[in-house]
Amino acid sequence: MNRYLINAGTYLLATLGANYSAAWFIPLPVFGQVAVGTFIFGITFTQRDRLHSAGRPWVYGTIAIAALANVLMSALLDVPMRIIGASFLAIVLAETADTEIYQKLLPYPWLLRVAGSNAVSVPLDTLLFTLVAFGGVLSTSAMVALLFGEILVKYLIGALVALWRNGRFVWQESLGD
Repeated sequence: MNRYLINAGTYLLATLGANYSAAWFIPLPVFGQVAVGTFIFGITFTQRDRLHSAGRPWVYGTIAIAALANVLMSALLDVPMRIIGASFLAIVLAETADTEIYQKLLPYPWLLRVAGSNAVSVPLDTLLFTLVAFGGVLSTSAMVALLFGEILVKYLIGALVALWRNGRFVWQESLGD
């Protein structure tokens, strides 16, 4: 149980930190840009996958707490409503898609489950959040650059978090939970 609380707490703190810094942008060297929060949010996809061995109710409970905590934090910090709405929508829909895909992949090795669920949830989360939060605020070229950068960084961070198991990087795909 302690492991699940640590994983759920890490997930919750990562979503809060990511949404707090969602509107601070960094240009990428060649093409694109990325929000500072994306470096934190990339952790959440894989961190939430670590909760699946506790069961679906635990995963969905953690997602619900994170969504509500983000709305409360954003409201208290006077974050624009477009960011609050985008965050809530992206967390609920993309995390649900990720959870259901991950559940279907339970018979497969850890890295395949993570990669398979992230293949859908990362672009879905990025599209939902970016279009709702920044549609009509940023230019089309800035939106395209942001979408590219966000997806790239979320995949990279998610992969690094997936490879980090039990205090070290693991390079074998055959690991279980």
